[in-house]
Amino acid sequence: MASPTHDLNELKRRMQVAIQLLKQEMSGLRTGRASSALLEPIQVEAYGSYMPLNQVATISVPEPRLLSVQVWDKSMVHAVEKAISASNLGLTPSTEGQVLRLRIPELNEDRRKELVKVAHKYAEAARVAVRHVRRDGLDVLKKLEKDHQISEDDGKRSSDQVQKTCDEAIADIDKMLASKEKEILTV
Repeated sequence: MASPTHDLNELKRRMQVAIQLLKQEMSGLRTGRASSALLEPIQVEAYGSYMPLNQVATISVPEPRLLSVQVWDKSMVHAVEKAISASNLGLTPSTEGQVLRLRIPELNEDRRKELVKVAHKYAEAARVAVRHVRRDGLDVLKKLEKDHQISEDDGKRSSDQVQKTCDEAIADIDKMLASKEKEILTV
């Protein structure tokens, strides 16, 4: 078995993956403004499998509080309607032919607080993922040091770099959370 190697760039890349996932999850949280990103996570049962909504329809934002979903295939309209209704986004489609219109309701105080809690949950999951990457990196360094493949000083220096990278990633996550929280609570 090849001995493990320490690659700070690989650790940074893995931390960025956690941050990108958080960005995606946050974009799906409703803020009272219509956004096509709101419907991106929705999967539609189409042609015998599940597909992202944007692969069976065009999503547009004709007004600040309205989403329009133009379904390409007439036979898919019902499946798209069903997927949107089942998505827990609290949106009710009104259908005219192959076009579904989704009114975005005003957010009340309770719903806003609920969304903030969800955002906190997403952020915490991302922090945990980043910490796992840090732990993996530190474990590799300890093993290299134990096997005398790197000196204690190099090990310490590299550990500090890993910690610094982790701190930066968590700061990014906290910044994203703060801005999303502000966005959600702004009436």
